[in-house]
Amino acid sequence: MSAEYGADQIQILEGLEAVRKRPGMYIGSTSARGLHHLVYEIVDNSVDEALAGVCTQIDVQINSDNSITVIDNGRGIPVGIQKKSGLPAVEVVFTVLHAGGKFGGGGYKVSGGLHGVGASVVNALSEWLEVTIYTEGKVYHQRYERGKVASKLEIIGDCPMDQHGTKITFMPDKEIFEETVYDYDTLRIRLQETAFLTKALKITLRDDREEKIEKTFHYEGGIQEFVTYLNKGKAPLYENVIYCEGTRENVYVEVAMQHNDAYTENIYTFVNNINTPEGGTHLTGFKNALTKTFNDYAKKNKLLKDSDPALSGEDIREGLTAIISVKIEEPQFEGQTKQKLGNSEARVAVDSIVSEQLTYYLEQNPTVAKAMCEKSILAQRARAAARKARELTRRKTALEGMALPGKLADCSNKDPEKCEIYIVEGDSAGGSAKTARVRDTQAILPLRGKILNVEKARLDKIYANAEIKAMITAFGTGIHEDFDISKLRYHKIIIMTDADVDGAHISTLLLTFLYRFMPELIRQGHVYLAQPPLYKIEKNKRIWYAYSDPELNQILTDIGRDNNNKIQRYKGLGEMDPEQLWETTMDPERRILLRVNMDEDVTSELDLTFTILMGDQVEPRREFIEANARKVQNLDI
Repeated sequence: MSAEYGADQIQILEGLEAVRKRPGMYIGSTSARGLHHLVYEIVDNSVDEALAGVCTQIDVQINSDNSITVIDNGRGIPVGIQKKSGLPAVEVVFTVLHAGGKFGGGGYKVSGGLHGVGASVVNALSEWLEVTIYTEGKVYHQRYERGKVASKLEIIGDCPMDQHGTKITFMPDKEIFEETVYDYDTLRIRLQETAFLTKALKITLRDDREEKIEKTFHYEGGIQEFVTYLNKGKAPLYENVIYCEGTRENVYVEVAMQHNDAYTENIYTFVNNINTPEGGTHLTGFKNALTKTFNDYAKKNKLLKDSDPALSGEDIREGLTAIISVKIEEPQFEGQTKQKLGNSEARVAVDSIVSEQLTYYLEQNPTVAKAMCEKSILAQRARAAARKARELTRRKTALEGMALPGKLADCSNKDPEKCEIYIVEGDSAGGSAKTARVRDTQAILPLRGKILNVEKARLDKIYANAEIKAMITAFGTGIHEDFDISKLRYHKIIIMTDADVDGAHISTLLLTFLYRFMPELIRQGHVYLAQPPLYKIEKNKRIWYAYSDPELNQILTDIGRDNNNKIQRYKGLGEMDPEQLWETTMDPERRILLRVNMDEDVTSELDLTFTILMGDQVEPRREFIEANARKVQNLDI
């Protein structure tokens, strides 16, 4: 080795330099997701004040210069001198990692900001940050630049004695972030969720850029209103949301739930307002309580005969929307991503509170209890039919030696990392794609017509659908509880449909199926949307392709607008010959693919969107389309 490696090569990063050197360690990434995470860090500190009972209002502003301002009416960050450092406490909070009031000093009983790194990390990754504090009749102010003190803490004015709180404004650093423009909808979704989880807290989001939008979120009903909101695209099975609340083992538990007429379960879990997408002990306690309580009630009230098999948890949870929120003093998280709760006392607390209060509810509401049990029994029968269909498929597969669907044109390469499969709309486009492809690495699966809408179907119907069965067999992973990503046969699954309303509908049907039954494919980045061109432009025997109207206009500007241009608008993939399809849509060197991403921060909103778009309720879908129509381009009707 030519480079020396000794004591002199060991670097000590002073102050917040460690954060600027490795920002991904502290906020996940420097992409748009990390950019928005800065806002959540500051807002979560204000929410901690609300959880402590000393804050009722949080205002978040996207300023015209794309900086962010967060104002709360909490106690205000302390301004006195901190003995150990000899610095004002506010300066310690913003310039020292792992400094805060959340480490057993009595400032907070429960807290979402677990590591005390929020404010200092935001400061380190901002071009500049200014903090203003209102306390004891005085207004204090301090400015930082890239994590360093730019001006000392000073009193800049007086305020009424009853005014208290903190105002923080920061500008994300362009040297750090790939993207520095905030998305209103991303912040709206997160702040609305936060307001649902903190009943009585009022959160206002204002966008002072071009559109000047302002929205206030305030839910006295808390998570009960959250369930109603998530069920708005469905027909509830009974009118009122069931609510359980209590404290056990020093754990405060809130659970809200309501069944609907759909077939998917949507359960969201939170600890101190932090989303725990991988669940944990609080989810285990809820599932145990639900399964035991329902079976006891059904047997006791003769809704299940003694000879009938017990209802499984999955049967009972079919069509259930539920929020489980626990507040705990010292949460312990498991797993690589720290998104799973490990505290055993949370399981005991949720189990006992839900068992006790749900038993009482069912006894008091026999009509509702009967409707819930009857839906669960129907789900049990459908699951049994689906199991038979699945076992039959497995037996056939074993006998036929892993027989793949007849219409699949498979690739010869057996290395999944090098292989990709195109899911193609229609036999005509499928024929062109089969001719155009590279046989070694590209497989083609043509679908006939529109696949089943899984949002409106039970498992038995899904397993009986020929097009869905063909995809399941081709992918190799199985679905639902059988899903195993290690058996995936292609690392790129590419949806290729026409650029019209029917094509968009087919893409949405396919994405709904993948999201509901193979979400890990999306989570791990294996799902893509092909982008075929919208226009072919010919002039003087030269050809250009345009993938959008602005691109078409630019090409016409470049080559000159005259009668010698022959402009063809592609209505479907079937209009392209194999050579055109290859060079525009399938050639890895030239094609455009959009990867389908799934943001774990907004899973509840994702579920709601699929439900609204693909469910039975017409009115929510009409409202959604009206609200989002302006974002859609190049869609022929």
